[in-house]
Amino acid sequence: MLSRLYAKWMYSWETALTNRDKNRIVRPLEWGFDWLQDFSPLAAAAVEASPAEPASVADDYARMIAVNADIVARADEFYSYTTPTDFRLERRHPQLFPTNVRPETLQEDAEIKRQAETGELEAAEFLRFTSPIRTRYPENDTVNARWYPAHPESQKGKPKQAMIVMPQWNADAFSHNALCTLFNSFGISCLRLSKPYHDIRRPAELERSDYAVSSNVGRTTEACRQAVVDIRSCIDWLESQGYEQFGVLGTSLGSCYAFIAAAFDPRIQICAFNHASTWFGDVVWTGQSTRHIQAAFEQAGLTQDQVRKIFSIVSPMSYMDRFAAQPKRVLVVHATYDLTFPLKYSLDVLTNFDALNIDYVSKVLPCGHYTTGETPYKYIDGWYLGSFIYKSFKRLAQTKSATALESHATAKAQ
Repeated sequence: MLSRLYAKWMYSWETALTNRDKNRIVRPLEWGFDWLQDFSPLAAAAVEASPAEPASVADDYARMIAVNADIVARADEFYSYTTPTDFRLERRHPQLFPTNVRPETLQEDAEIKRQAETGELEAAEFLRFTSPIRTRYPENDTVNARWYPAHPESQKGKPKQAMIVMPQWNADAFSHNALCTLFNSFGISCLRLSKPYHDIRRPAELERSDYAVSSNVGRTTEACRQAVVDIRSCIDWLESQGYEQFGVLGTSLGSCYAFIAAAFDPRIQICAFNHASTWFGDVVWTGQSTRHIQAAFEQAGLTQDQVRKIFSIVSPMSYMDRFAAQPKRVLVVHATYDLTFPLKYSLDVLTNFDALNIDYVSKVLPCGHYTTGETPYKYIDGWYLGSFIYKSFKRLAQTKSATALESHATAKAQ
């Protein structure tokens, strides 16, 4: 009886938190072939066919399924890139970039701006560069990652280690910064990466980071491609700074981006997925946070099964075998009462990891998706993430040291 009461209370709290923001907009379905035409000939053909005679939903759906199959088959090329040449560190005062218009958030934003103007808020360093994937929004194409370098003393006697940290969808620019500070105390440097269309990368026409996930299928797909390439580009910069061992942490949408990046980049050896799912479309269709997007697809006559298929390109499930092919240490955190990443989809991740013998640790939060950010659950989550990152990087450093000693001994014997 107590467990039922707790579940009822948690679901009620979770629902209340997802209903706080009143600026979600139901936009009509757009196939977005034009966002993919530079890569996929099938998408280009769909764009060319559109002006002559408007296609039916069934015809466009069939075309998008073909585009998905084409791109997944050539995913190596889709997620490939040329290393940027304009890496630079910029120093400026942090800003909040809120994604809601609640009075308390606007007040927090105003206070941060006041502190910056009066000098009470310290300036911070940000890695900036032009994303190898270009969109129609110049502000989005300038990548932004707040730089948290570990103190040199804390890095002595071990390889230089770094994490790429990607917060949740619609995160403000201060989200997950505390985790970066925590990892610094372990001697691990961090780049807290702004996802496409988030905080300083968000086009002025938006209040929320809606273009990252929306009812425009092609644009949502291209946003994921850009995020994955941006992660890999950040690792390129870190390597140029002498870093040798890398991990990635992603929360919610960030976990999807982080998973795909790790599947295509063998340099990523440690992964922490804070709320994860197998199929992107299932979360879009069933999650409370994306109910306005699900409404657009439903109004167009699509089903959950169809939405799952049109988002195959950006689904971790499409690259599960590739992810398993390279050894990694993985943490998966899920929440029992999650209404945004429903529990069965998170458990499906673990089922697939078991089937593929992936080295992972599973941790469970007794809360939901949004309540993960509330007391006391945020501290439990922080403990899971922090302890895993600390132990995994320590083990990675020890493995390298043991390998180096073995190689030295072999060379000496010869």
